[in-house]
Amino acid sequence: MDDVTVPRRSTMADIAVQAGVSPSTVSKVLHGRSDVSPKTRGRIQRLLGQHGYTLTGHGEHSGGLIEFVINELDNPWAIELIRGAEEAAQAEGMGLVVSAVHRRSKLSWHWLDALGNRGSLGAILVVSELSAEQERELGRMGIPFVVVQPSEDESPDTPAVGSTSWQGGFSATRHLIELGHRRIAMITGPAGRLTSRVRLDGYRAALDQAGIEPAPELIRHGDYSHEPAYRLSLELLRLPDRPTAVFAGNDLQALGTYRAAKECGLRVPEDVSVVGFDDLPFAQWIAPPLTTVRQPLENMAGMAVRLLVQLINGEQPETLRVELATRLIVRESTARRPGS
Repeated sequence: MDDVTVPRRSTMADIAVQAGVSPSTVSKVLHGRSDVSPKTRGRIQRLLGQHGYTLTGHGEHSGGLIEFVINELDNPWAIELIRGAEEAAQAEGMGLVVSAVHRRSKLSWHWLDALGNRGSLGAILVVSELSAEQERELGRMGIPFVVVQPSEDESPDTPAVGSTSWQGGFSATRHLIELGHRRIAMITGPAGRLTSRVRLDGYRAALDQAGIEPAPELIRHGDYSHEPAYRLSLELLRLPDRPTAVFAGNDLQALGTYRAAKECGLRVPEDVSVVGFDDLPFAQWIAPPLTTVRQPLENMAGMAVRLLVQLINGEQPETLRVELATRLIVRESTARRPGS
């Protein structure tokens, strides 16, 4: 028997070529936008029907879908982002489809192929890296997108929403310095991640401002998860001249420091102060409640959705790069340095 090849579904870019229009025009017709001439609309509608697409017919982007693509779903950080995106999408009359790609991996070409077949209006990308080739492919497919927590590899023209991570790192470290701490350790994320480097730069800047020389042995790179942070914290807290404070790159890493401190017979904050980053819901319920840098995750995701909707509608946003403010939340995990 001869092999049977199942043809892939034509993308909006393919249909645009057949219709002699741009992919964004095809998207407008697919999702019921009114700003397309009747003649052009009819031609595109016939082609969409031939290729198996269903027209919404409910007005401007009503009932359409947004893709929310994230590296991982197994931590509360992701849940906060999804909650914010879902609320904003509902307010825009749109649905949200959540897709998880391999933990800390690049956005896969397989997912891009699948996206072309789903007829979604646009995508929110929370991924470790988006290559220039993949950006161009999304453009070719006529799919607008917004990146949350962009890396330095993205183009300055890439629509993105982030937070003031440098300021967050600076304010966390300055808070510990003001409490008299001088041996301040930092456990950050992967060395290659922009958020890791920016928070580390803020930490170093605060030390420099206070005239404190950063100690290389007090800086460790984890992966923003609990278990590696626990092991790194054990190493730090067992140093002959151990730190009296630890700034963790996120709240999950701070939990690892809590665990290590207990294992070493140290109390938080009497013996070692701990600061996190994110202000996830559990931060205020653990014992002691965690001092942390609040990152407005829900607002970041909501802003990304609203920016994406502007792009879907063919509007020109005032800015394509948005940074929302972080804020230090002081609770009970930090105290004055012992003996100060």
